[in-house]
Amino acid sequence: MASAVFPRQKPRFLPDINEKSSVKASLHGKEMKKPNRGSAERERIQTTTMNADEIAQFRYSLHQNLCVSMLQEGFHGSFKKFSSLLQRWKDERLAAGPDSELWLQRSLEEQPDKLEMLREHLTRAEAAQRADQFVEVYESHLALAKFFSEPEDMWLRHHFYKLGLKAARKVKTDSSRREAEASEHLAHLYLERGDLELAQEHFEMFHHLAVGQSWQDESGHTHLSRACESLCRVYTLLAQRQLQCGEYRAAIQLLNQAYEMAKEAGDKTLEGEAVYRVGLAYQSMGSQTTAKQFLNMFMEISTALGDMESLGKAYKAIAKSLESEDKISDAIEHLQKYLEVCQENNQHENRQDAYMCLGSIHISRAQYERGCEYFTQAFEMACSLDSNPCIEKAQLCVGIARAHSMLRVYTSHLQINKPPNVSTLISWKETKEDKFHETL
Repeated sequence: MASAVFPRQKPRFLPDINEKSSVKASLHGKEMKKPNRGSAERERIQTTTMNADEIAQFRYSLHQNLCVSMLQEGFHGSFKKFSSLLQRWKDERLAAGPDSELWLQRSLEEQPDKLEMLREHLTRAEAAQRADQFVEVYESHLALAKFFSEPEDMWLRHHFYKLGLKAARKVKTDSSRREAEASEHLAHLYLERGDLELAQEHFEMFHHLAVGQSWQDESGHTHLSRACESLCRVYTLLAQRQLQCGEYRAAIQLLNQAYEMAKEAGDKTLEGEAVYRVGLAYQSMGSQTTAKQFLNMFMEISTALGDMESLGKAYKAIAKSLESEDKISDAIEHLQKYLEVCQENNQHENRQDAYMCLGSIHISRAQYERGCEYFTQAFEMACSLDSNPCIEKAQLCVGIARAHSMLRVYTSHLQINKPPNVSTLISWKETKEDKFHETL
């Protein structure tokens, strides 16, 4: 049987590169997994990488980022106003110098809430202005003005109230209501700042626009009555300035204007106070007859209102005019009415004042004993009120009244100059008895 012969295979020194061994397969599998791991790593890195805007949030200050965002969004006008306000604060701070309060204040750049508020409403106002939506422009500026309510931000409040007034004048659909309200806001700011003439100008504009309108605020208070009350106050403050300079006629003219505004406001209490001030001004000028006319009007208004404290003030003021006219008996009568009103209504401080007034007028008539009685009552009332200034004043007046009441008797003893009289004087000096004036 023939046997099959197979050729002998020679062993290879190196494996065939095309042959896939188990080792090679395992290595190939590992190599195939590497790209997957690298892809996941790259994906993870990409997801944690920040974009340019996010980097800018950390690299630059808030106000710089806000400026960039305004420019990117096309709000060039807002950017200009924003930058101008920041620069204005810096300029004013430098001008004030290191010794000023402004130097110690935080800049706007250090107050993020204010920067954000400026950016929000400036851009909103600019967008509204482009669309001729002047109501929204006004509202944005008004919101900014009210936001900057701190004392150091008054300049910002003034700036935005002025812009608000400018926008309100362009609104044609509200019968000038917003213009009136903007004028009122600006007037109150000038009043707070002490610029009385500017306050007067804007309150008068507010009044002019409110005449004939039925506008009311949330409390039901009409715009016209508010304008009248504010003008009454401003005219009064201007008049007080004139009185301090001795310009009585100019002061009376302003006080009469204040009185007219009080009447137009329909507030009887305000009207009474205004007419009282007119009366006092005429009294200071020496026109007692005219003063009494106005003071009697004040007395009638106070009686109608049941305002007993004001009624007492009226009696006291009328008594002063009567005393200036040498009508002492009538003056004392009105002071007695003043005292009665105080006693009946438990007005203890005014009662002490009434005693002092009665004591003074009796002293002026050389009625020293009677004056001393009133001063003593004033002293006792001051002690019960624990008012040191009133105690000291009443104590001094009691001493003066007693000295005057004893002066006649003391002088008589000296003039007689006999042993009993000298003995009486010596005894009095030792004891200081209150009844010395009765020993003659």
